[in-house]
Amino acid sequence: MSGSNPHIAIILNAGMGNMIPFFRLASVLLSNNCKVTLITGKPIVSLAEAKHLNFLLSKNPQMTHLEYQILPPEPDSKADPFFLQYNAVRRSSHLIHPLLRSATFSAIICSFLTCGTIPRFAAEIGVPCYVFGGSSAKFFSFMIHLPAILKDPEIGDKKKNSSFLEVPGLEPFDMSSIPGAFLNPKHLMAVDAMVNAKACLEATGIITNSFEWLEPETFSALNSGRVLCGTLPPVLPIGPLECYEVEEDQTDCLAWLDNQPHESVVYVNFGSRTPMSSDQIREMGKGLEWSGSRFLWVLKTTIIDKDEARQEEVLGLSFLDRTKEKGLVLRKWVNQQEVLSHPSIRLFVSHCGWSSLTEAAHRGVPVLGWPQLGDQRVNAEVVEKAGLGKLPRSWGFGLERLVEGEEIAAKILEMMGDGNLRSSAKKVKEEAMKAAEPGGSSHCTIMKIIGS
Repeated sequence: MSGSNPHIAIILNAGMGNMIPFFRLASVLLSNNCKVTLITGKPIVSLAEAKHLNFLLSKNPQMTHLEYQILPPEPDSKADPFFLQYNAVRRSSHLIHPLLRSATFSAIICSFLTCGTIPRFAAEIGVPCYVFGGSSAKFFSFMIHLPAILKDPEIGDKKKNSSFLEVPGLEPFDMSSIPGAFLNPKHLMAVDAMVNAKACLEATGIITNSFEWLEPETFSALNSGRVLCGTLPPVLPIGPLECYEVEEDQTDCLAWLDNQPHESVVYVNFGSRTPMSSDQIREMGKGLEWSGSRFLWVLKTTIIDKDEARQEEVLGLSFLDRTKEKGLVLRKWVNQQEVLSHPSIRLFVSHCGWSSLTEAAHRGVPVLGWPQLGDQRVNAEVVEKAGLGKLPRSWGFGLERLVEGEEIAAKILEMMGDGNLRSSAKKVKEEAMKAAEPGGSSHCTIMKIIGS
């Protein structure tokens, strides 16, 4: 990126967990005197995404916004709507080319999930292109190696009969941590991932919302050529990215937290697109109640947007009445960065989306990992190894089994009382802050990218 005021194009993709790191990166670039153009596809999947995008643009009028029309999704009513959206965006990437020609950009930043033809086109017009990997560096190493994995004619048998999956230069992946969809060459997500993995090889660099201390072995393997010999561009950790201002009114949530004792609250949030079954929701409620802990629970029961059912229909009036002195159940998006910063929070029960885990790392909040899909199991293993949390493997992956309230209560009690875990989580926070502060490893990397 050259010039006194570099002009950066940022191409967004669907999903709050994927959009938030891009919003944070845009804020960092703006604060360092960059001009930023956001490029989004329409329609956007959820109302929450549209609302946050509109607020970001309203707070930053100097930011330009360009849109392109996403091609219609493939006709498959049974597929996850986000998978269909990713696929449609990837197939539509050529429609972004005219927008990238419409201005003189210093650099282009796009998502791994939807990069498609962007890195090659950027090279054709002579503009550096960085692919932003939204997961842990560990999971990215699997994704970038996926084309080679799926070339193996025995992958089907290995999926059934092997406990581990080899990626050069790294410890073997636990096969149970890899969603089956990624190991099925015909699955929509695997097809898109292979296209995008190959596209990454034509990028100027890969940026990740992680930091070297958190995943040292993985960054070493990626950047030494052990994962892909001599063909992978530099993988650059720039995290944890700082917060940005959001519109949501947190008065009820934060006011409730203000009235709770120091480090006494269990915060439960499974992200913007991970609903639980009704049976599992009831067992989660039992676990929280039987643990005797105070809790803030953000409850989601549908994949997209509106949760039509009332709380009493999902949990029962008796549960809400019994726990009203100790718990708060919300059915709306909350400003998680503020919640995790609150001194009353002691434990975070999380689906282990990477954005959520980097927020927990930045604030030193221990994580009880309960991964549900995608990269989340591998992400959970990363933070467990770093000392930020624990992963109860017997709970399975996603909805493999119904985890009963007694198990949940016991694990919450164990982790709420674990002083060693609290200390190690604070160490993670110290290292995260070192990386992000001026002069830190991630901050220096961002400055080098801007100045290059």
